Formats: sequence, C-alpha cells, structure tokens
Amino acid sequence: MEEKGRLPEPEQAELDSCSIEELFERLNQVIGGLEDGSSSLEDSFRYYEEGMRLVKACSGKIDRVEKQILVLDEMGGEYGA
Repeated sequence: MEEKGRLPEPEQAELDSCSIEELFERLNQVIGGLEDGSSSLEDSFRYYEEGMRLVKACSGKIDRVEKQILVLDEMGGEYGA
C-alpha cells in the first residue's frame, strides 16, 4: 500500500531502463521526502532504502560509461595524432 506523499518504489528493471538524468531526478525527490521532516521513522527508512538503490543504479551507469570512455581513449591513441 502506497502512503500519501510516498513515491512508488522502483523495480530493478525499471531502474536499469532509466537514464542517469531520470535517476538523479528521482533521487532528488527521495531527498526532498527525507528533508521534509514530516515522515515517520519507517517512511524515512524506506526513503533511505530507495535512495541507496538509486545511488547504486547511478553508480553502475557511471561505471559503464567510464569503461566505454577508456575503450574509446585507447582506440583514439591509434587514430588521434
């Protein structure tokens, strides 16, 4: 059951299909819910859990892009000069 003001919790597949910008927007909403100050301890913990899932998803996407950049960088050494 979803409580008033709470965001629906995303499934992992949904997180994987979101862009980094969408994940950051959702993370900002979660942070806003935590900073609101009117959440119960249980709701705050749920916000925290969701926020950590979002941070993990963002980190995974950033790691993948960094790896792609490294590959392109290595290839660029052959074509770059």
